[in-house]
Amino acid sequence: MAARLCVTLVILSSCRMLSAQPAQDPEAQHKRGIDSWYPSYASVRPVLDQAADLLPPGLRNPSETKWLAWRQQQDKAIRARLQLGDLDSMVNLLLYGTSFTEQPRIKVENLTEASKAGILRARVDDLVAGLRAPAGNERLAFLNRLLRSQGVDPSDPGKTGVFLYNNLSRVLQEMQTLTQREKETKPQPEAVTDPAAVFNWRAGLFRDRGVSLDTGIFPNFSIEQALRDLKDRGVLRPGQVARVAVIGPGLDFSDKNENASYDYYPQQTLQPFALYDSLLRLGLARGNVVSMSIFDISSRVIDHIQRARERASSKAPAPNTGYVIQLPRHVAGDVGNRWPPDLVAYWRSLGDLVGAEVAAIRPPPIFQPINGGEGLETRAIRIRPDVVLHCEPVDLNIVLERINLPEQDRFDLIVGTNIFIYYDAFERSLALENAGAMLKRGGLLLTNDRLPETPGGSMRQTGLTQVRSNGDAVGWYQKR
Repeated sequence: MAARLCVTLVILSSCRMLSAQPAQDPEAQHKRGIDSWYPSYASVRPVLDQAADLLPPGLRNPSETKWLAWRQQQDKAIRARLQLGDLDSMVNLLLYGTSFTEQPRIKVENLTEASKAGILRARVDDLVAGLRAPAGNERLAFLNRLLRSQGVDPSDPGKTGVFLYNNLSRVLQEMQTLTQREKETKPQPEAVTDPAAVFNWRAGLFRDRGVSLDTGIFPNFSIEQALRDLKDRGVLRPGQVARVAVIGPGLDFSDKNENASYDYYPQQTLQPFALYDSLLRLGLARGNVVSMSIFDISSRVIDHIQRARERASSKAPAPNTGYVIQLPRHVAGDVGNRWPPDLVAYWRSLGDLVGAEVAAIRPPPIFQPINGGEGLETRAIRIRPDVVLHCEPVDLNIVLERINLPEQDRFDLIVGTNIFIYYDAFERSLALENAGAMLKRGGLLLTNDRLPETPGGSMRQTGLTQVRSNGDAVGWYQKR
């Protein structure tokens, strides 16, 4: 069951991330040009005015003092979960990574056999060696720093190996817990495959798990399908979208699922450029230009995007100023696991309107198809510098923060996929109202997790797009 959960949840948790930020003084916020703020007690009172058993213990019989104390506590708690998510990604790399070892990758369901055969031990030894001397491998260099922050010296192979084994054991135990929670949450067996049912039962499933930076193509396909649905129904008109925000786009480090976990190319973020591309393809972008804000709290994500912007704005020759995204596609040997035609078509066109196709990085031999069997098909797109420069990172936590904007500067569209699965119902209610505060009247929040609406609040669910090709569903939440 744990193995099946790991495979199933790649679609549920591919592109996600929320986190918290200590309060900053107004002068510091003014200097960075963003008037972001923690909502006042008065502004969140409608969310707090619900049944006591739905509130966190620290907010029952709410008061302003309790709200301020809870907000500060959550700030720290979410940050700790972000670091735990990095340790989860370390385990993914241990099992599936190819940049530090030539050993076969290990599926969770085959872990016992791999351990008996010595493959797990060999992969641990190779990762320990890589962490001791990363030699330009950015993922290993990050994990080297992460281990040091945990009090583990990567130059000590014994302690490093024990640390890896302990985290692997922790992740396996969490998977068992999630499997049981999944059984208890699903109303009936068919809810596993019905996208509308998944939209409802999976909400908050990872509420006490580490917040990972996983990202991938599947949520972006779901968003394009939702945008197409909204256009066909007349909810979105051609040229209507000018201002967009993406919540937690993620960073491609090492995914939970073997068939979507690759580390042979540099880390990348995908959703901002995929969304930009979809808006152009569907004719929804005003004047074929989109102003995009990227909300995240991970310094890794923010710094990554900021460095891409700096390269895009440099005077270097054009080939050096774009941002290249690698788009590997797992080609399954058995028919049951093959991508459906509409998803393949999306993969083949992704990025065409925001960049140009370039030679993809060649995958390691382990991914080369043999006699038409399993392997990787690859594409790569160099995103145009002007598109990169239209994407601006913003240090903001959607659960606890919002940005003060005049009506004319608010967003037409906000997208957040595989994010709210990490938060309980109360936190999701706060996030929904924070998004509403930043949307224009009639503006939309698209997400593949159900968000509880607040009576008298600013947001309401007005529709749902079911994406049966990947078992997903995208809810439309509209500003009243």
